[in-house]
Amino acid sequence: MKLSRSSWAGVHDSLVSLRNHPRCPLTPSLSPRKRTTSQSKTEPPLLRTNKRTIYTAGRPPWYNVTGTTFKEAFVIGLCGGSASGKTTVANKIIEALDVPWVVLLSMDSFYKVLTKDEQELAAKNEYNFDHPEAFDFELLVTVLRKLKKGKSIKVPVYDFTSHCRRKEWKTVYGANVVIFEGILAFANKELLKLLDMKVFVDTDSDIRLVRRLKRDISERGRDISGVIKQYNKFVKPSFEQYIEPTVQVADIVVPRGGENFVALDLIVQHVHSQLEKRKLRWDMSALASAHQGQPLPKTLSVMEGTPQVHGMHTIIRNKDTNRDEFIFYSKRLMRLLIEHALSFLPLKPVQVETPQGSIYEGKRLSGKRITGVSILRAGETMEQALMVVCKDIRLGKILIQTNHDTGEPELHYLRLPKDISEDYVMLMDSTVSTGAAALMAVRVLLDHDVQEDKIFLLSLLMAEMGVHSVAYAFPKVRIITTAVDKNVNDKFHIIPGIGNFGDRYFGTDAPSDWYESDEGMDY
Repeated sequence: MKLSRSSWAGVHDSLVSLRNHPRCPLTPSLSPRKRTTSQSKTEPPLLRTNKRTIYTAGRPPWYNVTGTTFKEAFVIGLCGGSASGKTTVANKIIEALDVPWVVLLSMDSFYKVLTKDEQELAAKNEYNFDHPEAFDFELLVTVLRKLKKGKSIKVPVYDFTSHCRRKEWKTVYGANVVIFEGILAFANKELLKLLDMKVFVDTDSDIRLVRRLKRDISERGRDISGVIKQYNKFVKPSFEQYIEPTVQVADIVVPRGGENFVALDLIVQHVHSQLEKRKLRWDMSALASAHQGQPLPKTLSVMEGTPQVHGMHTIIRNKDTNRDEFIFYSKRLMRLLIEHALSFLPLKPVQVETPQGSIYEGKRLSGKRITGVSILRAGETMEQALMVVCKDIRLGKILIQTNHDTGEPELHYLRLPKDISEDYVMLMDSTVSTGAAALMAVRVLLDHDVQEDKIFLLSLLMAEMGVHSVAYAFPKVRIITTAVDKNVNDKFHIIPGIGNFGDRYFGTDAPSDWYESDEGMDY
């Protein structure tokens, strides 16, 4: 769909008459434009505390039952001159889309770091920030490509006062839709290949100049003569040479920017139709029967069933066991499970000197460190045992819930330590039945560049179905448990099982859509 200026001019009167159409989901009121920063947008939170924000609209699976990403993020490119209203259009699209996990990526974040000489020129308004050479296209293409593929990315934060990148970069993850905006968004061939929809925001040059004057004077402390000088010397010529010609590659041209509600509504309708085409529903019944009769995978390690372990299982599986005993013996099992899991970590030989002056041939972890990640909420019960065994360990958390309409797992909350890609990760959940929550959690870790063979899935109790599901999708993940039960019932509860672990441990009646133990899923 390509709409030229002449095409829009022919229907100008009808566009004006429809601006305030009551069915249009776009609102005309907006706050003044501010400098764009890359960000992510989600639905209003279900719960916000000083430590956590849990969102009501989760992210559905972006991978299939083999663990492979089956859909990329839909990327909308917004191009236009400086102060043309690109950010306004982006915000209106985000508002009207009304879908979770939308990321706004700004080209302003990818300005090159200026040299000392270039900084002096910039201070005198003698540096051309509107020229292609001012941007780090190599980094931009790399970041956008990873974001489109569902990977976690780090976005630089550019300081327009010092003209350099700040030390702390912003982490962005989990995009269903990416809106990428910038003055030269269409100026690079590699960038164009990543854009699923290209929108050019066309605004009168006089309006753009007035907006730029207001912005640079109020937000950047510049004087009016300096702004006009820079506009005439750099901004206007760059627009005519590099930006305006790229209107030819646009799928849609939007005159008047954020005020053109009909054009924005067409964009939103198209994006919705594309997202609907990309949906893929899981068939949990098919998943349950896919591996029946198959031998258990070699990546599974079941802790030795000693009389002590059998005795503790007898206690925690008994429906009449009181909560204090359930907690006590569950913790004992968790400690044994974690000690068992640590035996699979690679060790390297080291020599140490004993107090007697002798040399002892010992072992030490060959990797950098160990990180624990719990699948909320029941997986969180295993954190204390891990911290007792592993001193000063770092912890992360993932919340996954069931969507009652689709029956699919959805990602709602994520907090992972920095630089987790270098770590051995102990992924913890109390029980695993179908493996749906574990699959999503492993996929999240892989998207954050954790190596598959460095992920250890720890669970007190697993069903054979869950073991097969995880091993089939991720054959290098080590699966470690204290017991494996053979069956699940028609509600995907483990049989004979242990009940809803989270409810029994915390003494609560949790909402049925919590994936607190994978066996508690309500499909």
